[in-house]
Amino acid sequence: MKNKIADVQRHLREEKCDGWLLYDFQRMNPLARAFLELPDDLLTSRRFFYWIPKQGVPIKIVHAIEQGVLDHLPGEAIVYLKWQEFEESLAYVLKGMHTVAMEFSEHCSLPYVSKVDAGLIDLIRSFSVKVVSSAGFLQYYTCVLDEEQIAMHIEAADFLAQTAEETWERIAHALSHGQPIDEYAVAQFIQARITAHGYINEDHPICAVNEHSADPHFAPKKNAVRRIEKGDFILIDLWCKKNHPKAVYGDITRVAYAGPRPPSKHQEIFHIVRQAQKAATDYVIAQYANRKYPRGCDVDEVCRAVIEKAGYGAYFTHRTGHNIYTKDHGPGAHIDNLETRDFRHLIPRTCFSIEPGIYLPGEFGIRLEYDLLTINADTVRITGGVQEEITPLL
Repeated sequence: MKNKIADVQRHLREEKCDGWLLYDFQRMNPLARAFLELPDDLLTSRRFFYWIPKQGVPIKIVHAIEQGVLDHLPGEAIVYLKWQEFEESLAYVLKGMHTVAMEFSEHCSLPYVSKVDAGLIDLIRSFSVKVVSSAGFLQYYTCVLDEEQIAMHIEAADFLAQTAEETWERIAHALSHGQPIDEYAVAQFIQARITAHGYINEDHPICAVNEHSADPHFAPKKNAVRRIEKGDFILIDLWCKKNHPKAVYGDITRVAYAGPRPPSKHQEIFHIVRQAQKAATDYVIAQYANRKYPRGCDVDEVCRAVIEKAGYGAYFTHRTGHNIYTKDHGPGAHIDNLETRDFRHLIPRTCFSIEPGIYLPGEFGIRLEYDLLTINADTVRITGGVQEEITPLL
């Protein structure tokens, strides 16, 4: 932890910030808890702070009945009991400070890091302190992968690519032999493979047919599904990770046509989406080749420009991608300048999806998704495989 704190202090000095004020109350700030390495089962029912100045010794502010909550961390402790003492302690720690980083986003432009409530921000500002976002350096401590995690992600992504191929084979066999098969049955087939091979996931996979694929968050339900017939367009979205505490997700989306040759409009839309996916990927790779870390919002713009130029910008209704970590939607930089402006940089040893889509209501939607690993300062790897054509099933 001492080395980690020293590294934080380096970031603070680079960003000309007086310190980082980590705060939590009843698990409201999982980002702070992750940095502080607090066990999931640790009881913390009272407010606490951990102040890391840009230089010098950290300070803890803890409640009298939970004095030991931060004992594993270096630094001096201030114990409070009454709310007045709470505010006095905070004022003492921040005396003479001008700029303090917290899990905060001005104008809530980046809600993924907005974990501190407005009332506390008001209190800190009352001490003539400016609050800035910790987002710029926070992801160095919440989503960077070690070698074991990189290996587990690659394994999961490879497994998903193989599962997608086996799913197409399952659908093709059913259609060729006149056997009934529907969206829910396909999703259950994928889920059964995930479970049988020792993987886990947060939600069940997606199989969406025809107009259902035009809904980015469509989820098949057992009693309200579409049967798959010859001539149908099919989208599957699947994600999983190893059943291990540190495991990192893989996440991919594939599309297929239940026939020998997809219709020309489907092929047109597919190739636009693929061009957008490739443009975003090439941009990240080129930036890394020059040892630059692009911002998530800039990658989104590169991807989105391709679809907008083709005349389908209004039908690309979600961000280009999301951070991937021990949760499928992780805490790091997302590829987004639509839903939010994610100004965070795509730093080395992180993982994120590239998944542009065009969704035509009442017709069909095409999303292509694979993952990118920024392995080191100049190397980027695609994981989960690349789809270059709509897969014909018959």
